[in-house]
Amino acid sequence: MPRLVVATHNTHKTAEIQAILGDRFASYLDLTSFPEIEPAVEDGETFEDNARIKALHAARFLPDDVVLADDSGLEVDALGGAPGVYSARYAGPKATDAANREKLLTELGDEPRRSARFRCVLALAQAGEVTHLASGAVEGEILLGEEGEGGFGYDPLFRPLSHQASFGVLSAEMKNARSHRGNALRELVRLLDLTV
Repeated sequence: MPRLVVATHNTHKTAEIQAILGDRFASYLDLTSFPEIEPAVEDGETFEDNARIKALHAARFLPDDVVLADDSGLEVDALGGAPGVYSARYAGPKATDAANREKLLTELGDEPRRSARFRCVLALAQAGEVTHLASGAVEGEILLGEEGEGGFGYDPLFRPLSHQASFGVLSAEMKNARSHRGNALRELVRLLDLTV
């Protein structure tokens, strides 16, 4: 059974992925274990482009491992789909999660239409090629202010339609059951199980 390397430095994301994929891989690591691997240049125009770029970039350095990369972000209807692929750097190249949330609230102002979705695309790569692609989304709305301190990124501002609390309040288990990444990972599990 191979090990899985998640092409991220975000340990929260790695934990979410491991919780859902379970024992399908011998072990789980992320790029924090490989400081010599420079970050990929995410210059794609779509989430799929960037997921492929990140997976193939890391796989070049890790030829014996399976590499999983995701690109995900928030699409706000009133902002024409922004921040979209720029979600992690919405407030600038080295923006913090708090700065991104602040910019989002400023851009929305008192806009009454607050519908939004989180979207995620996963790319699994091995031996220099992408072997599987999976995607998922979750519909919801942007709150007027932050709610809760859990999760990461835009979680405290996003309330899924299926719940009365933000992702910043929901437990990790409840969030994984509803989230865009959880939905994409369940699609990936289905694809992996079909190819076994």
